[in-house]
Parts: sequence; structure tokens; C-alpha cells
Amino acid sequence: MPHLALSTPSSGAAARREGAARLELPGVWQGDALTAQSGRVQSSGHALLDAALPGGGWPLGSMTEVMQPAQGGAEWPLVLPALAQAAAQRGGRVVLVAPPGEPFAPALQAAGLPADRLCRVRPLPSPHDKSAAWASEQALRCRDVLAVLAWLPLAPPEALRRLQLAAAQQAALLWVFRPQNHRQQASPAPLRLWVVQGRAPGTLQVHVTKRRGPPLMHPVPVCAHGPALFAVLAAVRALKARRFPSDALPPAVSAPPAQRALEPVQPVQSLPQAVVAFQEPVHALDRRAIVAG
Repeated sequence: MPHLALSTPSSGAAARREGAARLELPGVWQGDALTAQSGRVQSSGHALLDAALPGGGWPLGSMTEVMQPAQGGAEWPLVLPALAQAAAQRGGRVVLVAPPGEPFAPALQAAGLPADRLCRVRPLPSPHDKSAAWASEQALRCRDVLAVLAWLPLAPPEALRRLQLAAAQQAALLWVFRPQNHRQQASPAPLRLWVVQGRAPGTLQVHVTKRRGPPLMHPVPVCAHGPALFAVLAAVRALKARRFPSDALPPAVSAPPAQRALEPVQPVQSLPQAVVAFQEPVHALDRRAIVAG
């Protein structure tokens, strides 16, 4: 007569250990783990943002969807540090598809992104951004492309899904910029951000609305000014204070060294000390150049 094997407490503990071991196998992702889908990332250049992004940076071979107000303006402060680092590390072109404004090449050059690495594509107008989406997909399939920045306000989910597949094949950086009214719509992008202007001038608030990992309840503050522009504005403030002592800023608002702008600060929801220094109107050097005519 067969005997029925009863489970003992020791065997139950062994089963739990065995299950935990299976979850730790390579290629098995746990829902609370903050890891990039492709496994490869490029640092964003913003310490607080890296801490909130899966894997610690922008994903390679995966699409990042950035939603922002209609007037835009957050694209370059958000992605320029990463593009400069990537261009210094490896070759390839940075392709801009249907950008709303003319890139200001001297500012990009000063930030470390050579102007001769840029390629701007101006597709013909078409329904649902069909031409721009096609151009973005073809750029991603080119081996000489380092990154693609595409402005696709009207692209449907099917077009975005094709871009996601194309980016995965070449392990390229891909950012798609769309209006903020798409926040509630479904998207194939593994990483979605909603970026708005911060309360203090010269800052951005980055809401991570979708990522591979636990949800992020608080926005991430990001400095919209690069270190070079930060140094210029600090020098202008110092010169103004010497010429017009009565208009000088109070000591509590004086600017710290520029290199502190990227230091991590805890907790995440608090603004870095360098951000507090931006208590003045946006400088003319920080404006975007708009295509004439």
C-alpha cells in the first residue's frame, strides 16, 4: 500500500529557499527591482535622476517617452549631459527628427556635444506624424547613429511600438517628445517621464510616470542650467553686486560652487542647494533659438 508523504516544516522552508533561488537566476526580473530592460544604460548626468531611473541612467536599446507642456523647453537640459558623455565615449551621429526649433550649436558645443555630430531631419507634414515616425525608424536602423531625438506629438501607439523595436535592435538611445496631454494614454515605452518647470527659475520637475520597478511618488528636481552656464550667471551676479551694491542678493541666496549642482541630496523630494541659488529670471543665454520665417 503506497504511503502518503506529509510535508514537514523543514521541507516547507527548503521549498521557500528553492523558490527564492529561482527568482535570483539571471534573466528573472522581480517586480520590485529597479533594473533597466536592456541591462545597459547611459548616465543622465543628473545624480538625482539617475537614482530614480532603472539601472541608474537612460536605457540603451529602449524608448524613453518625455511628455511636457506645449511650449516645450525641457528637452536639451534633460538629455544634453547624457548626449555629451555618449559622444565622448563612442562614435555615431545624433539625429534630430522634426525639432520645433533650431538647435543653438554654440551652446551644444560648449556643453560637450560637437555640432558636426548632429543631423537634423525635417520631414514633410503628414497625418499622425507618419513621415517623422518613418524617418526616426530609419535612423534607428542605421549603425552610425548614436541617438535619436524625435518630436512626435501625433504619432499613434503602433508607430511608437515600431520605434521601440528598432531601438532594441541597435542598442541606441531614443527619446520621443510628446505633449503632456498624452499622459493618460497607453504607451509601449518602458520609461515615461512628465517634465514641467519647477517652482524656482532654472529648475525642472521630472515625474516618472512609468518605469520598470516600484512606482515613484515624488517628482525629481533637475537643474535646467548646465555647469558652464551656472558659472557664467554666477560671474554676472558677482559683477552686478560690485557695480550695484544695493541690488546685491542676500548672503543666503548666494551661489555655491558650480560643481555642487550635480551632487546627490537626500531625501529625493528636497531640492539640492545649487537649485536654491537660481532665484532670478532666466538668462538670455539659456533661451532656445527659433527658426525664422
